Amino acid sequence: MLNRRHIRIKVMQTMYAFKGTESDDLAKDEKFLLHSIDGMYDLYLSILALLTELHKKSKDYNQKLQKKILASDLDRNPNTKLQDNQLLHFISGNKMLQEILEKRKLNFWDLDFEYVDILFKDILKSDLYKDYINDSDNSFKKDKKFVLEIYSEVIAPNDKLYDYFEDKKLTWVDDLPVVNTVVLKILRKVKLTSPETILLPSLYKDEDDREFAKDLFKKTILNDSKFAEEVSAKTTNWDSERLANVDGVLLKMALCEFQKFPSIPYKVTINEYLEIAKEYSTPKSSLFINGILDKIVKEYQAGKLHLKTGRGLM
Repeated sequence: MLNRRHIRIKVMQTMYAFKGTESDDLAKDEKFLLHSIDGMYDLYLSILALLTELHKKSKDYNQKLQKKILASDLDRNPNTKLQDNQLLHFISGNKMLQEILEKRKLNFWDLDFEYVDILFKDILKSDLYKDYINDSDNSFKKDKKFVLEIYSEVIAPNDKLYDYFEDKKLTWVDDLPVVNTVVLKILRKVKLTSPETILLPSLYKDEDDREFAKDLFKKTILNDSKFAEEVSAKTTNWDSERLANVDGVLLKMALCEFQKFPSIPYKVTINEYLEIAKEYSTPKSSLFINGILDKIVKEYQAGKLHLKTGRGLM
């Protein structure tokens, strides 16, 4: 489920939380990192549970309309397109998903139903919903397109849902952008013939990725002072405040990859941290980081220091 960029983001967030300095209890900090990464999977599962509850809500809503004492013809024959949505059926009918939600105690939407109600009302008011129910195309492709659009434009940006996740678990707020991307990516892949496991990807691609998370965190922390000095020496117009913020953390992590991970090309490292900087730091951060890292790489290459091994190297 997570790629290396997601892992780098979690390491960056954890380092920033601990001020990016050598820790007196590295094992404790590493445990926090791994627990934080595991928490992303709970957030992902909670969002799928939310989609399940919204699907159930559509059924309950139509039943209540039909049972109204002064029901109109429209109430007696409500539009069931949302209730019949094939992608939502695939999610809510996934037995493996329901079992893991139960096992991890993530079925909290029954208690916090007001957020389901808020989102459901927002969906019904949206132009996306109006266009959807008036479209005669009942294909799976159309159903999927609707769910993806509703998630992107109504559910994910909802401020009350954001506040709810923040109250539920503090680290989830930082995880939301990454998890939202994962949710959309996986839902795009779903077909009617897909196995149930498509909704339950492994958190890490393989054990190497888990070890990468641990090693990047530990090696950056343990060499914090050394990396800070090296970065400071590469610019005469050094802004000391930058080293204490996200830019400083990203630069130290990049140096760690340059020096401690010989199989990762310089170019890959630079591109990854520039993209993270664009999303998590200031508008000018990517230019600032690129300038420093480019200067450092040229120095390494000229002195034949920290040579890289493997294909596609800079």
